[in-house]
Amino acid sequence: MTKTIRLTMAQALTRFLACQKTEIDGETLPLFGGVWAIFGHGNVAAVGEALYQHRDELPTFRAHNEQAMAHAAIAYAKANFRRRMMAATTSIGPGALNMVTAAALAHVNRLPVLLLPGDVFANRVPDPVLQQIEDFGDGTVSVNDCFRPVSRYFDRIARPEQIVPALNRAMGVLTDPAECGPVTLSLCQDVQAEAYDYPESFFEPRVWVPRRPRPDLAEVKRAADALRKAEKPLIIAGGGVLYSGASRELAKFIDGTGIPVSETQGGKSSLPDDYELNMGAVGVTGTSAANRLAEEADVVLAIGTRLQDFTTGSWTLFKNAGKTVIGLNVQPFDAGKHRALTLVGDAREGLKELDAAMAGWSAPDAWTKYAIDGKAEWQKAAAEVTAVTNALPSDAQVIGAVQRALGSSITLINAAGGLPGELHKLWQADAPGSYHGEYGFSTMGYEIAGGLGAKMARPDQEVVVMVGDGSYLMLNSEVATSVMLGLKLTIVLLDNHGFGCINRLQMATGGANFNNLFRDARHEVMPEVDFAAHAKSLGAIAEKVSSIADLEAALKKAKTNDRTTVIVIDTDPLISTEAGGHWWDVAVPEVSPREQVNAARKAYEEAVKLQHVGD
Repeated sequence: MTKTIRLTMAQALTRFLACQKTEIDGETLPLFGGVWAIFGHGNVAAVGEALYQHRDELPTFRAHNEQAMAHAAIAYAKANFRRRMMAATTSIGPGALNMVTAAALAHVNRLPVLLLPGDVFANRVPDPVLQQIEDFGDGTVSVNDCFRPVSRYFDRIARPEQIVPALNRAMGVLTDPAECGPVTLSLCQDVQAEAYDYPESFFEPRVWVPRRPRPDLAEVKRAADALRKAEKPLIIAGGGVLYSGASRELAKFIDGTGIPVSETQGGKSSLPDDYELNMGAVGVTGTSAANRLAEEADVVLAIGTRLQDFTTGSWTLFKNAGKTVIGLNVQPFDAGKHRALTLVGDAREGLKELDAAMAGWSAPDAWTKYAIDGKAEWQKAAAEVTAVTNALPSDAQVIGAVQRALGSSITLINAAGGLPGELHKLWQADAPGSYHGEYGFSTMGYEIAGGLGAKMARPDQEVVVMVGDGSYLMLNSEVATSVMLGLKLTIVLLDNHGFGCINRLQMATGGANFNNLFRDARHEVMPEVDFAAHAKSLGAIAEKVSSIADLEAALKKAKTNDRTTVIVIDTDPLISTEAGGHWWDVAVPEVSPREQVNAARKAYEEAVKLQHVGD
């Protein structure tokens, strides 16, 4: 006879999560690092009580913003290379919907997070309850249906026993390298409190070890044959290299073949910046070293990358008409993009197979030397733009100061705006995962919450957040959470008095300076935000510095501070690094009364002719 235990659905949920394990470097650890929770009427009674019962083995963390706590959970998974993860629970209504942006971020970036929003009453007796929307034509709809397109797996729990198959399916998605992404279990609030006789076997501990599918041998041979014919091969390292733990195998493959490598935003730090054949960033925010190779490459080995438009220059960067793309990816959807030769499998295992198949072959010496020479030229250009200046500093000069003051042995967090472009080019990462950028969904407001999640994953690391004033104003509440939890961050806040990145894009497409910088937005009073005072009010140590030299001194001092430190510096909103980079498709109006727009349109029409339609 099956042994059972009577629990509420919420109790069964939390007990199950506490029993899930992972193995990292021979050590068995809890798979879930904890649960982020903001309680409301839709989750405080049942889920709140259940979390209290398991508060030691499944810690609960209180945040100040639902979107931010989900960002922190996602960053925790990213910093753990998807080997550990977190859950996040909210009440119904606005609390739930605040996590939708984070769900989309996780979906785009292929990152695991378990979202547990409360939902309306399954029995519908008290309808409409507080914060419930009503669809005039569909009685089954709630706001949580908004999670469907941004979840890898979505389920609404309307009976207590449904949590059993739902959690089994959820775990399969969260731990699968190909399916990996956000899971949303929408928890009807009455059902959370209902009891059921659950089988004890449901709560037996399980250790989840990542699957490493090997590629098909025929696909390996086809890829190796293409590479052996290459005169100008190039590797693109994406985030899949890091998630697979394939950095060592990638270096071995490059050492044997002499093929230069470039890195996407997600793949940056796959290899150290000073690795000889690491050309650095590729694409719209790429280095001149990487992009000149990409323009000429006849075979492109794309490893663990979605080949986003920023990587491909909106599919104009790879100019060699006879090029072949090889897609080494655990997800067939990504492996076959742009008519690539598919090499479906784990990045680490795939590189091992390719390395064996390519034994004795190496790229032409002239191509390898061309790559090394190009990197030397880029390094000179990068040193110039990051050098100290006495003028109002650029983002690049602030990056140089952070690098000089703190070195590369930190975990650097960044997200939307101008900083990802500059950091992708200029930051000198030295270890896998030391560069932590969110540029898949380009989410303003991710930075500080992401820094919090990364610090939870890497408590012994110095975690440095670089953020613009626009993102800071959007979502800064987790500064207080970091102080409350004793998780020290160093936050470098670059204040260019508005949305400087989009202002530059507006100008580049012929637009007038309008509604981006404070000075160009409708105002009666020009905003002068005292960011240092604001950060202090949240419990952080904070100061505003007036020069690059003062910034370096403040950063060195911040290393010894006992809690989160915010350092503010004014920057020039109009300067960006001209070296490197590539065209990006941003459609310009076809008709305008302004000559600047018409001129930009003419240039745009010429540029789109270079796109490889149909590839």
